[in-house]
Amino acid sequence: MAMQRKKTQTRADADKDQTLNFRVTAEFKKAFKGYAVSQGISMTDLLKEGFVLSKKAREK
Repeated sequence: MAMQRKKTQTRADADKDQTLNFRVTAEFKKAFKGYAVSQGISMTDLLKEGFVLSKKAREK
């Protein structure tokens, strides 16, 4: 049997970007990407900004 190694997460590993995968409709993707481009920001930055705003709105 092969011995399994337990991976210890370091602070540097925790700070690295991770992949987040989920499905949306083609229409939503096109609208989301188009809006990000029109605002001059990445889709990732738009998602992060939206998440922050959503959290703030739900805390009230």
